[in-house]
Amino acid sequence: MQIVRIHKAGGPEVLCIENLELPPLKSGEVRIRHTAIGLNFQDVYIRSGQYPAEMPSGLGTEAVGIIEEIAPEVHDFKVGDRVCYMSGPALGASATHRNYPSGRLLHSPKNISDDEIAAFLLKGMTVEYLMERCYPVKAGELFLCTRQQEVLDY
Repeated sequence: MQIVRIHKAGGPEVLCIENLELPPLKSGEVRIRHTAIGLNFQDVYIRSGQYPAEMPSGLGTEAVGIIEEIAPEVHDFKVGDRVCYMSGPALGASATHRNYPSGRLLHSPKNISDDEIAAFLLKGMTVEYLMERCYPVKAGELFLCTRQQEVLDY
């Protein structure tokens, strides 16, 4: 597999692409071939050293892909399933392939493209957290969507 890694904090020049062998699957894991990955400010913060990370470090917390292999103990997914994830046991979504715990995976919605899922999975979870858990927006309240500069009814 190929993976984007850093060996020290710094600017974009510290990014390198390395060829690595994935270890055999552990119990409960699947091997995913990534078809799209998300890029977030967290990745920039880790690369720059603003967020400390053990080095060398991979980057990336969200991705979409196709399952290519499953451990025998995996029952909710099968080879060929299109899946997505956000976060996980370690950084490393910025790679061609990844072993990943099946208990943290989601089946990808059929009506949304891989690029769209990778672009908004973490952002969508942030919106849900802010609008449902931090301050539950109630019917009839207005809120401002700064990206599109419009006020929306909820």
